[in-house]
Amino acid sequence: MKKLLSTGYTNWAFNIAMLVLRAGLGLMMLPHGYDKLVHFAQKKNTFMNFLGMGSTFSLSLSLFAEFFCAMFVIIGLFTRFTVLPLIIGMAVALFNAHDAAIFGDGEKAALYLSGFIAIFLLGPGKASVDGMMGK
Repeated sequence: MKKLLSTGYTNWAFNIAMLVLRAGLGLMMLPHGYDKLVHFAQKKNTFMNFLGMGSTFSLSLSLFAEFFCAMFVIIGLFTRFTVLPLIIGMAVALFNAHDAAIFGDGEKAALYLSGFIAIFLLGPGKASVDGMMGK
C-alpha cells in the first residue's frame, strides 16, 4: 500500500511508461493517417485548407504526420522531431477544425495533443531506438 501512495518511481517504470505512451498514442493515430492515405483522392479537394496552402497540401502534411511520424514515434526513432508534426497537426485539428471544443468534438484531438506534448517534453525513454542508440 505504501508503494501505491508513493510519488517516487524507478527508471524501469519510467521507461516502460514512456513505451506504453508512445506505442499507445502512435498505434491509435495510425488508422487516422491510413484512412487519409487510402482515400487521398476522395479527400484531397474537400480537406481543410490551412493557411491558404491548398487542401491537397494540407492533407499531405496531415497524412505525413498521422501515418509516417506516428510509425517513428511507435518505434522511438527521432522521437522529439517526429512528434512535432503530430503536435502541430493535433493543435490545428483542435483549434481550427473543432473550434477548441475540448469537451466536445475536439476531445480526441485534445487528448492526443496532451500525450504528444508529454512525449516531446519527456523524450522516448530507454525502450526505444533512440534510447538504444544512446541519444
